[in-house]
Amino acid sequence: MSILKKVNVFRRALTHSITKNIGSSQMNRNIDPTEKVEIKRVLICRPNARLGNLLLITPLVQEVIDTFPECKIDLFVKGFLAPTIFENYENINHIIELPKKPFDHLIKYFQVWIKIKKQQYDIVINVDKNSSSGRLAAQFANSKYKFFGEADEDLQSKYKDYEHIAKYPVYNFRNFLTQLGFEKNEKPIASLNLKLSPSEVAEGQKTVKKLVNNDKKTICIFTYATGDKCYSESWWEELYERLKTEYHNYNIIEVLPVENISQIAFKAPTFYSKDIREIGSVIANTKVFIGADSGIMHLASAVQTPTVGLFSGVNQNKYQPYNNNSVAINTNNSTIEELIKVINNILINN
Repeated sequence: MSILKKVNVFRRALTHSITKNIGSSQMNRNIDPTEKVEIKRVLICRPNARLGNLLLITPLVQEVIDTFPECKIDLFVKGFLAPTIFENYENINHIIELPKKPFDHLIKYFQVWIKIKKQQYDIVINVDKNSSSGRLAAQFANSKYKFFGEADEDLQSKYKDYEHIAKYPVYNFRNFLTQLGFEKNEKPIASLNLKLSPSEVAEGQKTVKKLVNNDKKTICIFTYATGDKCYSESWWEELYERLKTEYHNYNIIEVLPVENISQIAFKAPTFYSKDIREIGSVIANTKVFIGADSGIMHLASAVQTPTVGLFSGVNQNKYQPYNNNSVAINTNNSTIEELIKVINNILINN
């Protein structure tokens, strides 16, 4: 491990130890059920730069909008992807971006905190309880009601999918609203949603047609992932050959990562782009997406394409794709033959 990485690990551990006890959600605290509650300004804190983690807050954003259609939402995030992801969310008022490397951008870093402090919010929601910056922002912001992202044991026992990182903030939000006098909401939680426009989907259709040059339906694969989530070339080679044999009436295309890496040696027609919405528009025009746990897997889910998520670690319940006939497969105890059966079922119902 490099010195820089060691410093970062130490910094994160130190920051987490300092901030882990900051604040607690204002639940059951002198709430007057007869008080008229007006929610006009909301701050959602998810200071994380990763594509997947930003897409995973879209169900919460949709929940807030559905509940308070006239509200304005500020997002406290990190990096540069959020404006692209939330491009078509009309209720988004400001995207407050924390620099990815705050020590290199100290002036901007302090300007972000001043911007948060200046605004008066009705509700502040910290999405991830383990986010030090998120907890600090929730504590720092001026707001009548605050959530710091703690797990709720009662909700955890009630909802089997409470562990999912896209869902538990919604369950917490709904639970709190009942204490403010709002009706209980038991509707299914919304899917991840990039909100592609019809013109974007149409452009994606043209791109796929150029790649395959025929009218057959298309299967999309993404063979890359970071760290130990990335499956070997031999694993993907075996699956790819089986897909070609099993689905000879379908096209198979591969979406490439920003690293421009293919675990099947570029044997399939490939699509490469650094534009998240452009990648999403291509995947939206395919019948099923197959890929390991990654930001692109969540992107496939966010464009409503049936998604087969491949998991070999312990985070399946937290990050698995859901809705739209999507399925998570634990490859530690599932064979490629079983994976093919899952894909068959999706294609039959799609």
